[in-house]
Amino acid sequence: MPKNELKELILSEIKKNKEVTISDLTKKIGFTSSYLNRFLQELRREGSIVLLGKTNRAVYVIASQEAIIEAKKKILYFSKTYSINNLSEHAVLEEIKRETGIFLGLKDNVKKILDYAFSEMLNNAIDHSRSEWVDVKFDARERLISFAISDSGIGIFNNIMQTRRLKSEIEAVQDLLKGKQTTAPERHSGEGIFFTSKLGSAFTIFSGQKELMFNNIIHDVFIRDLNRVKVGTLVFFVIDKDSQANIKKIFDEFSGDSYEFDKTKVDVRLYKMGSYYISRSQARRVMAGLEGFRRIVLDFKHINTVGQAFADEVFRVWLADHPGVEISTVNSNENIDAMITRAGYKLDNLGNYEK
Repeated sequence: MPKNELKELILSEIKKNKEVTISDLTKKIGFTSSYLNRFLQELRREGSIVLLGKTNRAVYVIASQEAIIEAKKKILYFSKTYSINNLSEHAVLEEIKRETGIFLGLKDNVKKILDYAFSEMLNNAIDHSRSEWVDVKFDARERLISFAISDSGIGIFNNIMQTRRLKSEIEAVQDLLKGKQTTAPERHSGEGIFFTSKLGSAFTIFSGQKELMFNNIIHDVFIRDLNRVKVGTLVFFVIDKDSQANIKKIFDEFSGDSYEFDKTKVDVRLYKMGSYYISRSQARRVMAGLEGFRRIVLDFKHINTVGQAFADEVFRVWLADHPGVEISTVNSNENIDAMITRAGYKLDNLGNYEK
């Protein structure tokens, strides 16, 4: 069969069936999967079709927004193992949103909570675990939506024991329960686990010989012994798709006067280590709830400096996710401006930051 005719036949099958697997095509057309794959790759490069899903769940659909959305609605489970070397939590989250329908149709408040909790927990594995790999799972097939992040590293409780020179894992668990604790104060404020534990229906940490579970349905915390040692750390987060939880209200509840909103002007006085604003966690808290504004003014009064991670999260990651939004600053100094510039942004003539 001539090359162009075979490509047209493949396209016809995909259009007729809405989505097909490579196995479907081999049964229908008669050629081997390796032979057909050459033409499928050509059609993908030409922009005619799109591949969604992984391995035996992968399907080909016509490259139209309607077809892609309909196919993604059926892909509600994600599982992948990543090398931690140069891994970005933001890139992983974008891959999940691009390749699946897990986030399609979710309420806005649930999306924001999942964005925050998943990013914080994956960032913890990347920065703290000392593992070579991390395993990520997301599941939205039932009324509850969950994610699990697992590594084979030092283990969270063991890490706390070593860093704080504690005698046992139970002391490490108790230390973690104090909230806002971190084993890497030069990079993190320690708020990620604290707030993640408040946001979902349940949040559980498995590591070493201990299981630490936060149950927000009955508002209680449980510590249990594991039947066998968990190498590294596994975190498991669950939230109801109909959850009414509001991420900004939860931040406000535990922040007191640490940050205040006045329409589009934000006082960036968050919980800090000394006088430093250093972490992506702090940046995410500052920007939470500001998606509806076109212009945002960040007031850095009484702040001496910010870290590169803080500036990068606000001025590169957050702005990239919210095109059309303008951010300007007041009461910043040359140290803060230098970190913002390092993130790739500079002041325009109107006092706004631009790429």
